[in-house]
Amino acid sequence: MGNDDIGGFDPTSGLRVLRQDEWDTWYGMLLRAFGGVPEAAEEVALYRELTRCDRSLGVWDGDECVGTAGAFAFGMTVPGGARVSAAGVTMVGVAATHRRRGVLTSMMRRQLDDVRSWGEPLAVLTASEPAIYGRFGYGAATFQVNAEIETDRVRLSVPDGTDDVRLRYAEPADVLDACEAVYARLVPGRPGMLERRPGWERLGLLDPESAREGASPLQCVVARRGGEVTGYARFRVRPDWGPTGPAGTVVLQDLAGLDPATEAALWRFLFGIDLTTRLTVRGRPVDEAWQYQVSDIRRCRPQLRDALYVRLVDVGAALAARTYQAPVDVVFEVEDAFCPWNEGRWRLTGDTKGASCERTPDAPDLTLTVRELGAAYLGGVTLGSLGAAGRVRELRPGALAEASVGFASDVAPWLPHGF
Repeated sequence: MGNDDIGGFDPTSGLRVLRQDEWDTWYGMLLRAFGGVPEAAEEVALYRELTRCDRSLGVWDGDECVGTAGAFAFGMTVPGGARVSAAGVTMVGVAATHRRRGVLTSMMRRQLDDVRSWGEPLAVLTASEPAIYGRFGYGAATFQVNAEIETDRVRLSVPDGTDDVRLRYAEPADVLDACEAVYARLVPGRPGMLERRPGWERLGLLDPESAREGASPLQCVVARRGGEVTGYARFRVRPDWGPTGPAGTVVLQDLAGLDPATEAALWRFLFGIDLTTRLTVRGRPVDEAWQYQVSDIRRCRPQLRDALYVRLVDVGAALAARTYQAPVDVVFEVEDAFCPWNEGRWRLTGDTKGASCERTPDAPDLTLTVRELGAAYLGGVTLGSLGAAGRVRELRPGALAEASVGFASDVAPWLPHGF
């Protein structure tokens, strides 16, 4: 970042909590920072409702808003199934006229101080530019799979019980409560999933025509087994015709199933929609079963992409909030220049039943920065791989392997939707 006083502007003097009557100006600056393309009225209305002004910051240069940052209040699943309070950092933007003047740094500084004061041990975000947030202590903790599946060339093998699942079309809004009940049952089982608090259920129903790119309005099918709703899929269909016939595309928005048979039934349905030859998939878990059920993974063209970035705001509370799949007893020497209250030595002891993490004068076993702890926190990135990359230093032989096994998760962490 450049000097804060370039052009006589000091961002800290114009930094303040957002007032309700400033929201339109604040949000307008954010949209301009992301290119200036207007959003549909229904999107703007939803985010206006979801924004917590008391958790949002603006930087003002006179009457002009030149910086924005917000923080939703989330409950996020961590390894072991506990739901931990996390600040969902969002709506971060800086006016192009005020780049390299310390605007972002001033907002990140104030925001992490606020998150600490709220007693939330974690901050999480999705990064428009991944290179930005590492210097503030955020590490890439979850990844996702995107795919373009040639459904006219790829076949799906399904597990026993799939034929017992019954699928029916429904209007998305009419079955919202049933779909949300399915989602809620899945939240404790996968690290990184977000508890859907009031208002967030409407995110899955957003359907502005401007976002369809020639596809149909949002469609929904609901899965039932034994009279119980066990899953759903929301999707659009983009019709097309080639020289040899139909060549439509199914665009999946979201899919959830309570059991393997339900998931397989939903995927089989999407593969077989009439007049389509392709299925576009975005943001799915990296360990999702369909990848092992397809006849030709190359014709699915899977791509891996970073998703959720995690920052430990309170190292002790965060590490004690999750469990560990193998016993750990390790002393970390933590570096955290941006949040110095985390710096120093922490002894973590834990297993599958619980954990404690307290300050200690004992000699360190591993040294690392808070960024590495964030990356490994949800169990999808191993401490061993970070050590091989030179980002974790082992001082006690065997400590890295011990901690790496303990931190891992059998279920890949996954962020189900953006924010």
